[in-house]
Amino acid sequence: MKVRHSRFSVGVILFALAMLPTMAQERAAQIREKLLNRNLHSVIVVSHRADWRNFPENSLEAIESAIRMGVDVVELDLQRTKDGKLILMHDSKLDRTTTGKGKVSDWTLDSIKTLRLKNGCNIKTIHKVPTLEEALLAAKGKMINLDKADRYFDQVYELLQKTGTTEQIIMKGSKPAKEVKARFGKYLDEVIYMPIVNLDKEDAKRQIDVFVEDMRPAAFELLFVKDSNPLPRMLADSLKGESLIWYNTLWDTMAGGHDDDMSLANPDEGYGYLIDVLGCRIIQTDRPAYLLDYLRKRGLHD
Repeated sequence: MKVRHSRFSVGVILFALAMLPTMAQERAAQIREKLLNRNLHSVIVVSHRADWRNFPENSLEAIESAIRMGVDVVELDLQRTKDGKLILMHDSKLDRTTTGKGKVSDWTLDSIKTLRLKNGCNIKTIHKVPTLEEALLAAKGKMINLDKADRYFDQVYELLQKTGTTEQIIMKGSKPAKEVKARFGKYLDEVIYMPIVNLDKEDAKRQIDVFVEDMRPAAFELLFVKDSNPLPRMLADSLKGESLIWYNTLWDTMAGGHDDDMSLANPDEGYGYLIDVLGCRIIQTDRPAYLLDYLRKRGLHD
């Protein structure tokens, strides 16, 4: 009987492991559906530069950690090497996040692969700079926001097709609707595009109206410095059912001071204000574990 029980247990474990890729794909499809259906019943969590508090930013290990944590979208940054390869890197220079120095565009991929990534304390780690292709495979089954991708999206799209991740990608930018349609229209049946609009600019409302009329984007990333700006409250009503609202809580000037730091002191005044008063349903954070815990306690995350 013990042998049978052991064989049964091993069989269950192997079956569960075999099902992991399918479950991951289903999870990505669920998040994509929430975006496209403008779902207001839960809040989507975006982890900025993956889980950079525990691993070097934009590293494979940071991506995997964020996925284990349960985030919905992993935000990653792109740069291109001297020999035309796409890698994960926020800065145009290597100095801050690696043991190398100089512009990414002056280094070949082989040379960059000899470097080590630094952690948030500027300490050299064992981790190395990943290519975009490696990152797409590591994050397969998870929605990915590729920042700075619009500079060379034709090349990006080739890798998306190669890795089977075309429907897992969110791209954002500040270009006008007409230019977005002209440059990226052929990709937008698969890739989700979200406009970034600074609400402190005079033409902000007009930009949003044009995008809603011409493209009806799944969401807008909105920015404002102070609560004295009336537009965020207005948009909470006018965009309901049209597009979801994305706010960044990375620092205080991005969402009227309702950032991660405020949320550490009082999450209802930080995250809660964005959700309840400003209609936010997508939050990009540098504290994904803390935000997930808050949302789960409120019944706003699966």
